[in-house]
Amino acid sequence: MVPFGENPDHSIEILNIVPHQGPGGIFAPSCEAAISLAVEEINGGSGILGRETRATHIDGGREPEEVAREVEALLATGMVHAVTGWHTSAVRHAVARVTARRVPYLFATDHEGFDAAPPGLFMVGADPSRQILPALRWLRREFGARRWAIIGNDYSWPRRTAEAVRAELGGHISHQRDEPGEPPVPLQVFLPLGTEDFTDFLADPRLDRADGVIVLLVGADVARFNRQFARVGRDQRQLRLSPAVDQNVLLSGGAQANRNLYVPSSFFVTAPESADRLARYRRLHGEFAPALTNFSNTEYEAIHTLRAMAEAAGSLDVSSVHEAVHDGRVLETPAGERRFAGQQVVLPGYIAAVDGVDFEILDRIC
Repeated sequence: MVPFGENPDHSIEILNIVPHQGPGGIFAPSCEAAISLAVEEINGGSGILGRETRATHIDGGREPEEVAREVEALLATGMVHAVTGWHTSAVRHAVARVTARRVPYLFATDHEGFDAAPPGLFMVGADPSRQILPALRWLRREFGARRWAIIGNDYSWPRRTAEAVRAELGGHISHQRDEPGEPPVPLQVFLPLGTEDFTDFLADPRLDRADGVIVLLVGADVARFNRQFARVGRDQRQLRLSPAVDQNVLLSGGAQANRNLYVPSSFFVTAPESADRLARYRRLHGEFAPALTNFSNTEYEAIHTLRAMAEAAGSLDVSSVHEAVHDGRVLETPAGERRFAGQQVVLPGYIAAVDGVDFEILDRIC
């Protein structure tokens, strides 16, 4: 094996896609710092397939086709062995078309589910069945919350997730401000990424029929919505449920914006079993590093999952990796055992209440 650091031609090159601009840009520092911890740990052992691992980050906050063109150009060099990323599903759809059958692509974000994934695409985040849907059941059981308004950004993840929510609640959407009765989804709105003013949604009388709001916005949009939601006093009488919240969103919104906010996730840094990982992160980056969050942790897990997949397959060849992680295959990672169902990692699910700018884990929901 070539000694680490002496010959980059013998390294495993991972291309990571994370927004450096737009509403998702607040997550980039955390994601990149989490990946560097995973790379440090892997290279502290035998690397991936006996080779040093390196990660290069590109901006996933641009238009999806622009991101895909850069990925395709970098793949054409023959120097990229795998792709990972925390970014929107709109970017994922574009990138998956150029990575299909060429390199493993680990999408490290909660997602809307998929009917048929291109060869080589693997989902490290959770879909609604192991995230927002069991959280809705828990909130109904604990608080009697039955009617939910939905607000999201206008692209595939919020829209497909909203479809799953409506199917779960078993009702139609109210389209009239004066519609009689109590539909399970009295109000649903999708807005462009980067929306700054949520006044129309917050003033809509249909919102008063809801026990809570499902927030399917991204990054800074979530923080702005939370501040405006609290400013009009709705945080005192209505719940919010969002899988799109991490510590960066809480800090950006401010403690006063987070009352009655609930978050489903497979990982919270406040969990006792996360203490060792957080300590390693702080030893590497110091006390003033970007927060290790439930989002950036998924990037950390994607890198370690890639290593485990490569070791199980004996290579990073897409067909070999698919064969190695067929249904039921269990891989060992620093986070514990990870099992694949098709092209998706099966993760546990938890629900947490927000306390200021911290999470209080309440229960395991799946």
